[in-house]
Amino acid sequence: MRYVLVLLLIAVFGYALALVLLNGTELAVDLWFTQIPAMRLGLLLLFTLAIGIVAGLLLGVQVFRVFQTSWEIKRLRKDIDYLRKEQIQTAQLAAAEAVANVRHEKTVLDVHTEDKTSKPL
Repeated sequence: MRYVLVLLLIAVFGYALALVLLNGTELAVDLWFTQIPAMRLGLLLLFTLAIGIVAGLLLGVQVFRVFQTSWEIKRLRKDIDYLRKEQIQTAQLAAAEAVANVRHEKTVLDVHTEDKTSKPL
């Protein structure tokens, strides 16, 4: 991976150097706040390319952050739904156990009261 990155950087540097050398025409550049009397066309192309790349990266990071937040919200909603279902199942299981314990206690009480009533006979 490191070699690919080095080769890519060399290629970009070579392209930028060729762009500046092949476009040697000087021209006046009028910016909003200042004016440059003579600038090479290749250098101007390189500056605009760099500004475009930086602006694109910044915009891409912001857009990705919005998508990432949206994906995180969806994931958390799924987790909430799963935990709610799990909580409902746990509550139903606890209720079933409570009903079973009540039935068991009632059966045990019925057996003990029958034993007491049958002895006097």
